[in-house]
Amino acid sequence: MSAKTGKLSINSENILPIIKKWLYSDKDIFIRELISNGCDAITKLIKLKQMGEADISDDEKLEITVRIDKDNNSLIFSDNGIGMTGDEVKEYITQIAFSGAQDFLSKYEESGGGDIIGHFGLGFYSAFMVSRSVTIDTLSYKEGAEPVKWICEGGIEYSMEPSGRTERGTDITLYLNDDEGEFLNEYTVRTIIKKYCGFMPYEIYIEDLKEEAAKEEAAKEEALKEETEEDNITDVSDDTDVDDDTEPESKKPVNDTSPLWLKQAKDCTEEEYKEFYSKVFMDFNEPLFHIHLNMDYPFRLKGILYFPRIKSDIELREGQVKLYNNQVFVADNIKEVVPEFLLLLKGVMDCPDLPLNVSRSFLQNDGYAKKMSSYIIKKVADKLKSVYKDQKEEYEGFWDDISVFIKYGCIKEKSFYDKVKEVLLFKTINAGYTTVSEYLEKHKEEKKIYYVTDEVRQAQYIKMFKENDQEAVVLDSNAIDNHFISFLEMTEHTFTFNRIDSYVSESIKEEKDDDDKKLQDELGKVFAATLNADKLKIVVESLKTPSVSAIMTMDEHTRRMEEMNKMFPGMAMNMPKGTETLVLNKNNDLVKTLIEIKDRESHKEHVALVCEQIYDLAQMGQKQLEPEAMMKFLERSNTILERLLKSGDAS
Repeated sequence: MSAKTGKLSINSENILPIIKKWLYSDKDIFIRELISNGCDAITKLIKLKQMGEADISDDEKLEITVRIDKDNNSLIFSDNGIGMTGDEVKEYITQIAFSGAQDFLSKYEESGGGDIIGHFGLGFYSAFMVSRSVTIDTLSYKEGAEPVKWICEGGIEYSMEPSGRTERGTDITLYLNDDEGEFLNEYTVRTIIKKYCGFMPYEIYIEDLKEEAAKEEAAKEEALKEETEEDNITDVSDDTDVDDDTEPESKKPVNDTSPLWLKQAKDCTEEEYKEFYSKVFMDFNEPLFHIHLNMDYPFRLKGILYFPRIKSDIELREGQVKLYNNQVFVADNIKEVVPEFLLLLKGVMDCPDLPLNVSRSFLQNDGYAKKMSSYIIKKVADKLKSVYKDQKEEYEGFWDDISVFIKYGCIKEKSFYDKVKEVLLFKTINAGYTTVSEYLEKHKEEKKIYYVTDEVRQAQYIKMFKENDQEAVVLDSNAIDNHFISFLEMTEHTFTFNRIDSYVSESIKEEKDDDDKKLQDELGKVFAATLNADKLKIVVESLKTPSVSAIMTMDEHTRRMEEMNKMFPGMAMNMPKGTETLVLNKNNDLVKTLIEIKDRESHKEHVALVCEQIYDLAQMGQKQLEPEAMMKFLERSNTILERLLKSGDAS
């Protein structure tokens, strides 16, 4: 063919500056696009061979090579795929699929932004994000096809001329801008290829032409040296074979062409799952367990999701779920495909039915994306239920690691809660685990689930519960547990959560005596006068644990509102402060003594000390004392001990 020139079929003086402007933040993606083009070319060639329309040898290795040419400040993307004819170059390269720059920009803005490469047919043109000039040297597989070279200097003008190429395939050469030297660094290029193309189906190689030339030169010198040494060797017998087993080190591809997710779950070992996890996520803490996804209808989806260890709500941050399209990396953590709460997991998903470059606005309305999301939720729930059913002890063993994630998922996605509610566990004060239904079955009479938030501070309440064969659950992830129990109450409407210090359970107290009301009024006046606390409510009960003198309670709803106000100042500013109730234990010896001496004028000072001490002890079982109150408590404790010792000496 003779040389030709022409203009790109776009109604704009120069579309390339627009491409550079809008795609600059993701400019390294041009490597993905050009390698993907090569991958497509090989796939098409294989299909044509299967159809009997392309004649290639079974032994021919089909591959993609990225060559770094530092001397010419260029990158070369080579493939031995289908190649192109001159007419195909005109059709696929010179006719850009939109009418003009303004039309392009309006379409981009309507799409909601994001990655636009490919979405408007710009895959190849991403090369101009980093290049001042691009050439295509290609030869089609078709018999009799002539090789062609296409050259564009970065404007809208191009030229086409005959090429001296003799091998089928395509070379795309990018002559880089002066400020794009980072893409001549082999480590940088290798890192980008691993990120975007680490699991492409055809082998990808990197060659640094300067280093390759240096190696060839060194090899020639070594060969010449060996040849000289051989010439100096004499008296070698004619029947002596000299074996040379040395072979040049074979090149290793950058990518893994057969990622684990393409296999059937039955063909994968636990060791392979762990190795794949470590390699992909650079996390050498073993995952708890995994879910192998494999769906062919009504959409295609393959992948592996891993449950990492999440010990606390402090670690409640995004994991990393990588989305692929036919083994080509698209993006991390696409919330429109992977439900947001599942992004706490780590994993890979290959979705061929989604376009390679897909806008968020498209996914929000895409039926396949919604079906995928539902399918993934179901698979995760099914996995949890199967482990609970078949390996309950193991499930309980890692519950503390996954509970934050599960609770978060239930709050975010009601459908997920509906599927897993029967396997939601709660750690108990008796070192075991229980479900909501198991707890309520054991405590039918109250329809309350008691819980503790601080096993140290609430120790005396826990002691009373244990001594009376009562159960309470442990909720120590406050940031999410507060929301979670409110979610359960609003969802189920059949029970409430009450902190262990919010109410005196019927099971830990005895029946009231007839004179308790009168005694309660009398003690109320004594404490009110001593503590100067008119709003303090006093209740007298006969608790079954005599070692406890008193406990402090506060209404659950009121306390939750106060805690919310502390977390979000201003939300409940006008809410009156909750009333605390001091529950005096009539079975406690100290309280019994107080009852005896409360009306004696000679013991007035002792009564005041005892009331203050009982009050502070009850307070400390619920919350930390303020600094001033703590100082008074310590001073008072010393005074009581001194008087006790003096009293003993006097006797």
